[in-house]
Amino acid sequence: MSAFEKPQIIAHIQKGFNYTVFDCKWVPCSAKFVTMGNFARGTGVIQLYEIQHGDLKLLREIEKAKPIKCGTFGATSLQQRYLATGDFGGNLHIWNLEAPEMPIYSVKGHKEIINAIDGVGGLGIGEGAPEIVTGSRDGTVKVWDPRQKDDPVANMEPVQGENKRDCWTVAFGNAYNQEERVVCAGYDNGDIKLFDLRNMALRWETNIKNGVCSLEFDRKDISMNKLVATSLEGKFHVFDMRTQHPTKGFASVSEKAHKSTVWQVRHLPQNRELFLTAGGAGGLHLWKYEYPIQRSKKDSEGIEMGVAGSVSLLQNVTLSTQPISSLDWSPDKRGLCVCSSFDQTVRVLIVTKLHKI
Repeated sequence: MSAFEKPQIIAHIQKGFNYTVFDCKWVPCSAKFVTMGNFARGTGVIQLYEIQHGDLKLLREIEKAKPIKCGTFGATSLQQRYLATGDFGGNLHIWNLEAPEMPIYSVKGHKEIINAIDGVGGLGIGEGAPEIVTGSRDGTVKVWDPRQKDDPVANMEPVQGENKRDCWTVAFGNAYNQEERVVCAGYDNGDIKLFDLRNMALRWETNIKNGVCSLEFDRKDISMNKLVATSLEGKFHVFDMRTQHPTKGFASVSEKAHKSTVWQVRHLPQNRELFLTAGGAGGLHLWKYEYPIQRSKKDSEGIEMGVAGSVSLLQNVTLSTQPISSLDWSPDKRGLCVCSSFDQTVRVLIVTKLHKI
């Protein structure tokens, strides 16, 4: 691919903030996004922005008691577009951004900070009930149905006598029909655990040697295809989730992506073989996954095992001297992306020429 054909990552809009931004998410079917974080005075904040004439217009600012760590629109309908958030106090809230004075759903979900959140069953993505998953420093991963008050529908916690590990990241997947659904969780010690929600059982676990910062399936609403896991030491791993071997598990390929922590991974909504990773040194890398000629083979005993593909770097850019803390592709406009970094800056990016890949 020549330099002229390569995708380019262009910083379209850049805005400095007066607070630390932990997460940002596009509002579905709009040119708006939300940012979440905390003011220096210790309170939480949600801001709603709209892109207008190449600039950002602040539409709404909501200040709350506790710093807000993470958010998702994944369990809401396209009509309502409610935002679910996890905060430093372990609270799960769901907000109507049109009337945000009081949450429409509230539960003290965890004893400590909610580090990560994901949603499924809303926005027309994924079959089955709308559900939210939260992962916390208290070592537990809980699944919530917003239609059911107070108690989680599933609670994955360490068994008695097992050390509790800080859960850093959670992701839904395999929601291709009304019954099937999995949650994948990543922990500070490098553990990755795949929970089958249909059978309420641990389906698979592995360890990638370093803290797992971000996990994402390439699609939530298909039979499990690929899972990317990023880690502290600058590496990411791509697991082929189609074939599970009884002892070897899932085949994977790993890549040393950044010189420091890989904080985030996000697949392009319009092409699941492309994904962005965001690094601790302020860099973004755009990758393409190539499948092998055959995705499975038989081992010496005739049992099917997966075959990993390969990844190639399409483009990279350094945006900041500080870590990029969050990243989100627009679900509606191909190549439009928003990211936040710990220099208290939010950037709207345009990635060009993606349709040619």
